[in-house]
Amino acid sequence: MNTNARNVVIVLALAAIVGTLSGGVTAAHVAIQAVTLVFLGTLVWFAALMYRQNRTTLYSLGDGRRAILYVAVGVGTLTLTATSRMWNAGGAASVAWLLLLGGAAYAVFAVLWSARKY
Repeated sequence: MNTNARNVVIVLALAAIVGTLSGGVTAAHVAIQAVTLVFLGTLVWFAALMYRQNRTTLYSLGDGRRAILYVAVGVGTLTLTATSRMWNAGGAASVAWLLLLGGAAYAVFAVLWSARKY
């Protein structure tokens, strides 16, 4: 048996054990939440590291462009967080989702473009 097939069989066996044990589903949810929190913590750490490395560049943008950049990143983050709710709400919310993400992306690129003109 090759190693990939063996690994798939092991994962399927563990999934069957977790699914059939009482409390196994709860333990699986806890494990998924723990992995998700570690992933989000890693993203926050990476964002803080990038901010520290590029702090001088961000401050050289000026107050107006920096505010536009921060608002655009915030709007994009909140819009991505609400993706499932906005897509499930219907047509107008889906269009609003597209407009919000498009506007946020445009604002980020406009700030970057204007900063690179000099």
